[in-house]
Amino acid sequence: MIDLTRNEERLQRTVERARERGIIIPTFAQMRDPNQTPTSIVDKLGDIGLWDLHPLNLFRITWHNEPTAHGGGYGGVNYVEFPPELTGVPARIIALVGKWFPTGAHKVGATFGCLVPRLVTGQFDPTFHKAVWPSTGNYCRGGAYNSNLLGCESIAILPEEMSRERFEWLEAIAGEVIATPGCESNVWEIFQKCIELQSTRDNVMIFNQFDEPGNHLWHYEVTGHAMGEVLDAELGEGRYAGVVLTSGSAGTMGCGDYLKEIHPGSKLVVSEALQCPTLLENGFGGHRIEGIGDKHVPWIHNARNTDMVTGIDDEDCIRLIRLFNEDAGRAYLQSRGVPTGLVEQLDLLGISGIANTLSAIKFAKYYELTGRDVVLTVLTDSMELYQSRLDELNEAHGPYSETDAAIDYNAHLRGIKTDHTLELRHQDRKRIHNLKYFTWIEQLGKSVDELDAQWYDYPDYWDRIHAMVPKIDEQIEAFNEQVGLLAELRGAG
Repeated sequence: MIDLTRNEERLQRTVERARERGIIIPTFAQMRDPNQTPTSIVDKLGDIGLWDLHPLNLFRITWHNEPTAHGGGYGGVNYVEFPPELTGVPARIIALVGKWFPTGAHKVGATFGCLVPRLVTGQFDPTFHKAVWPSTGNYCRGGAYNSNLLGCESIAILPEEMSRERFEWLEAIAGEVIATPGCESNVWEIFQKCIELQSTRDNVMIFNQFDEPGNHLWHYEVTGHAMGEVLDAELGEGRYAGVVLTSGSAGTMGCGDYLKEIHPGSKLVVSEALQCPTLLENGFGGHRIEGIGDKHVPWIHNARNTDMVTGIDDEDCIRLIRLFNEDAGRAYLQSRGVPTGLVEQLDLLGISGIANTLSAIKFAKYYELTGRDVVLTVLTDSMELYQSRLDELNEAHGPYSETDAAIDYNAHLRGIKTDHTLELRHQDRKRIHNLKYFTWIEQLGKSVDELDAQWYDYPDYWDRIHAMVPKIDEQIEAFNEQVGLLAELRGAG
């Protein structure tokens, strides 16, 4: 569970830091529905850029931001629909867009869910502690960003082979950046670095996305409700089939728990890189889909609520970032009937977003879904964070041609099959759940009793986490009241 025990001495120092730095913290209710945000705050956002290091950008941790880089307000949930001309399936595949969060990725929300409960209870003291964000990319970016806005020092940890854009941005935001050996799937090396920091420094607090219930909870409450709004707008007489998500930390999968509560017959599909088939085959390996697939099962993966696993070849994703972003690729897509308006938005898909879309196509083909069926997924980030990967591909393979586009469209997009797909039986779910033992019990010292509780005390274990939102919001509101800035802002308005 999320510990909400208060440390009054530390809390007083945190309140003073917040008052000095102009920090007001949004509630989960306001992130879910920004119409609840005070008008005085919304007005001030008109002068602030989406990525600016300004504490009021905490109120932009929502799926409802106006899609603009500066001065935007709020609107509907940002999403895009992929038509059959692109996907090759009649099912309606709809993806929420992560680009319009601060930092350009929705992980900034997950890190909020981890840090803020400890901050507003005084467990984390920003005058003493440093927040450590172990990650394979966007999570440590979101953590460093939120730490900055919340007046906290941060340490970002990520593999050395991640994209250059991530490192360049972090150098300017995080207090310290640590590159660990390996690629996307080398998470054990990150864990080892965390253990080293804990043993050598007395002021670090680790926010491990893979075992933080706040990560799961933020997506259950905020992403889940955002997807519910999309379904309310788009479903009509159609049928909601399920949500399809790649597994990195398994945090985003929390939205699937919420959606199953309001649509009990729907599916929750988890996808991973074929080159690192941990869930499919208890396997291992390295891959190039930045943001997913980490050679272990995250502690916060609700395996008992997962219905299907699919494997995605990273070569398909790498080919498609060229098809979707090179001029020859976009021209070819338009020649195949893909609407120009959509083609111009394909840079909304980062590498993991492409993997999510391919997984949704597999899901639709496997279940032979029709035009009445709606499938949801997420575009975690955009190509804004991967331009260097395109440059590397051009250097390695030369200019992208119409022939390249035809091959990639037909082989790596329309040619996607239902291979490497497993519809989970009860025992398959239990096998995946039991894989947690080796990482979390044997190596990282968690309790077997809690591991068993996740499985046998189902769904109560997860329901107790979900029920904590009102309690956290009460703590946030009490913190803001102690700081006093919100009351001053309302009075000035």
